Amino acid sequence: MNRRRFLTTAAAGTAAVCATGPTAFAAPATSDGTASHTALLRTWFEATYRSITAMTTDFGLSADKIDVTGTGTPVPSRQTSPTNIGCGLWSTVAAGGLGVISRSAMHHRLARTVAAVEKLERAHGFWFNWYDAHDGSVLTTWPENGDTVRPFLSTVDNAWLVTGLKIAADADPALRPRIAALLDAADWSYYYTPYNAADPVAGPGQLRGGFWPDKPGKGEPTGHHYGALNTEPRMASYLGIADGSLPTDHYWHLFRTLLPGMGQEQDPAGAYVIVDGVRVWQGHYTYRGRNLVPSWGGSMFEALMVPLFVPEAEWAPNSWGTNHHRYVRSQIEHGLIEEKYGYWGFSPANIPEGGYREYGVDAIGMQEDGYNSLGVVTPHASFLALPQAPNEALANLTALARDLGAYDDRYGFRDSVNVTTGRVSDFVLALDQGMIAAALAQQLQPGLLQRPFRTGAFQSRVRPLLGKERFSI
Repeated sequence: MNRRRFLTTAAAGTAAVCATGPTAFAAPATSDGTASHTALLRTWFEATYRSITAMTTDFGLSADKIDVTGTGTPVPSRQTSPTNIGCGLWSTVAAGGLGVISRSAMHHRLARTVAAVEKLERAHGFWFNWYDAHDGSVLTTWPENGDTVRPFLSTVDNAWLVTGLKIAADADPALRPRIAALLDAADWSYYYTPYNAADPVAGPGQLRGGFWPDKPGKGEPTGHHYGALNTEPRMASYLGIADGSLPTDHYWHLFRTLLPGMGQEQDPAGAYVIVDGVRVWQGHYTYRGRNLVPSWGGSMFEALMVPLFVPEAEWAPNSWGTNHHRYVRSQIEHGLIEEKYGYWGFSPANIPEGGYREYGVDAIGMQEDGYNSLGVVTPHASFLALPQAPNEALANLTALARDLGAYDDRYGFRDSVNVTTGRVSDFVLALDQGMIAAALAQQLQPGLLQRPFRTGAFQSRVRPLLGKERFSI
């Protein structure tokens, strides 16, 4: 779909926040900058949840994506992943908590998904990376091109399904026993390589990216570990530390930057410190005069998907809280000042012309050949930035909708838009819509999805670690 005008049932609310461009927005003087825009945010949530509903198959699983360009009901894609399923679960809890659907409808939808998850084949207590969303079978052939798919157990994807299940159990007590039975076998030590001081390369105290379980024993591991702290796999780390399947020192063996002398985007500044008996390199990068702890590729969801659920900024305001603000500011300045796109927000998403790839700000990622923005703006990135930059996020989103037609009043924001050509993606993706739904829920009803990660073992085991964090920024 090419450039078109913004058509929405929220036109009146949008007009209040639209001026002449994304930098012209002026929010009222309220504590969070969004109080007068509740109706608009709720309209956006309702449209986003309609897309989640449209992506959910009769079997009960949220498919990977839908094409929303037609006039009829979209057909969910054949494939789904643990992350997509988790997104569907927490989006439904958010819809129930916000009153968009009734509590009975929430229970019915959650129960249907939990029943589907109970039927999915697993290995070593974890779920495979790709299933048929319509019957739950493990995919061995990619539906879109016939390529062979080797079943894989992904650390990060399983973390997001476990997150969704925990949120569902918290919201619906009737489902707790069934969900507890599902989670009982999910032991995060399966992915963990214990720390070996004599050989920290072979024994880094980190989580593998995953395993192909078709080999004897644990299966064949990926050749890499998830070593960067400020990336989305830290959700798996938090889950494992909270349930006791990972040692707490695992957190300190993750890299704030790669170590000096390792190949990375820039030479880090910082110093070594000892925390809980672990020698930690507290490194940082500098971007546009601003010190920050980078992510791996420089994308938004690496840094800001986890705090949708774990209150990192609240528990560690001078480290995580400060870094989240600086990370968002870097994304804004890259788009508006450095590249002069007129818009900002860069994160992995659907390619507007078709396909999928990573987008980001290369300079704030450790990877030497990092993610580039390429003029492709992803709306979910602005939603992730709402806690740190509410005025700028609302302005950016309304401008993307008004100027480029990036909003569909049936199914919410399209997945991406090339702001240099006006080409808008034909698709919405469950992952990105799930992040939008969670971010809007947090703005409309703070803490709605966070309770499982503010209490119990998260409170007693994870919060003290974050309280000790001292980034060198």
